Amino acid sequence: MLSTLIWLPFLGAALVGFLPNLSASQTRLLALAIVSGILLETGFLLTQFDLNNAGMQFSEFMPWIDTLGLNYRLGVDGLSLPLLALNSLLTWIVIYSTSKQITRPQLYYSLVLLVNAGIAGAFLSQNLMLFVLFYELELIPLYLLIAIWGGTEKRGYAAMKFLIYTALSGILILAAFLGITWLGNAPNFDYNVHIAQGLPLQAQLILLTMLVVGFGIKIPLVPLHTWLPDAYVEASPPVAILLGGILAKLGTYGLVRFGLGMFPETWTIVAPGLAIVGAFSAAYGALSAIAQKDIKRMVAYSSIGHMGYVLLAAAAATPLSVLGAVLQMVSHGIILAILFHLVGVIETKVGTRDLDVLNGLLSPQRGLPLTTALLVLGGMASAGIPGMVGFIAEFLVLQGSFTVFPIPTLVCVICSGLTAVYFVILINRTCFGKLNNTAAYYPKVEWVERTPALVLAALIFFLGIYPTWLVRWSEPTTAAMVATIPKTTNQQVAINYQSSQQ
Repeated sequence: MLSTLIWLPFLGAALVGFLPNLSASQTRLLALAIVSGILLETGFLLTQFDLNNAGMQFSEFMPWIDTLGLNYRLGVDGLSLPLLALNSLLTWIVIYSTSKQITRPQLYYSLVLLVNAGIAGAFLSQNLMLFVLFYELELIPLYLLIAIWGGTEKRGYAAMKFLIYTALSGILILAAFLGITWLGNAPNFDYNVHIAQGLPLQAQLILLTMLVVGFGIKIPLVPLHTWLPDAYVEASPPVAILLGGILAKLGTYGLVRFGLGMFPETWTIVAPGLAIVGAFSAAYGALSAIAQKDIKRMVAYSSIGHMGYVLLAAAAATPLSVLGAVLQMVSHGIILAILFHLVGVIETKVGTRDLDVLNGLLSPQRGLPLTTALLVLGGMASAGIPGMVGFIAEFLVLQGSFTVFPIPTLVCVICSGLTAVYFVILINRTCFGKLNNTAAYYPKVEWVERTPALVLAALIFFLGIYPTWLVRWSEPTTAAMVATIPKTTNQQVAINYQSSQQ
């Protein structure tokens, strides 16, 4: 069952890329049919998942290269399942929202499907080398998606910067996994939470630091973030959804799965530093977003801020905070997807993303009323307004982290308020004001362009009003992971950290 979620998009990419004499519309329909099948398979997986089982489910194993310790081992639990579902959903959104006039459609859709396969494989892999293989698989397709279909002449620079940074991320993670397996005298590279726990403390600190930096580049965390604004802004809106909505989650997932999961005792030593970095990333992202004039760049910097919350929650490592981290990953992906999609619609219809030029789009006669109304909704969700998924995710993160790291948590609370500030700036300048009487005759937004935003808006409300539906998938798994952390050590770290702040 799990292999289908990896090999179906691989097969789909081959069909879309190499079937001869396909028109652009036929290519799009074929890609949509394939990704719809992936989405249905993911839905079936959700119905068969045992909510009371905290361990790996639907496990698959096949020997691969025994002499090198490589095995094809897959599994899914409450940490990876919501992110797997997010991957399938947002890939469908990406393909559906792509313009029908896209150039070189066969190459484009096959690359999107390859990205889906790589990310799904990384979430499902239970062999460290298999994870690295899938982790790096999406690198070249995304590089090409940015370099070929990017927005301006800077797309080549942005794509190369993305390639270099993410390649460095993969090298650090590969080196850490090799060190964990060789120093731990493991017989193979299969994922085992106990491999690293017998190593000397110094070795554990070095290996964990390599993982934190490697996955921190992918998230990205400040100061490892400099590739993000260029890549997000130069990428087309659908590709930006892939980058921010899905790809960044590989970094946060890796930190929780391999950092917290494999180094529970050492994690408590580095946790105060991680909490500070998370709070600083949240503040930097929020303040940088306020300073932007380009609405797409504003959304890109807001992504940095909200991913800082995930790091804070993981550092606190309480049952509530780690559960909140999973919800924040899902929430962030959905909200970022609707914002990037709507920004793309506005740019297509109005011809600009400049806040100094945009105004009056909420006008019912000559503006884009439904599009901008949905943009207001996306901004409210990002700001954590109650009744939307962003609120419950941030609430769990902040509530679960406060008892361990009160000062970084308070910083993140302030940053949540700053999120409202920059979205009020965005909404005030784009939605209100007087339209230009000579230029404001915008093309009509078709229903096919509205559908992705309406689907995401429905999810924002459903998961905000009924968060238990999302929480129940992950709670047993996150509770079991946190249970491996020595409570006395965690409490002592919190006491020492609080004392150092006084």
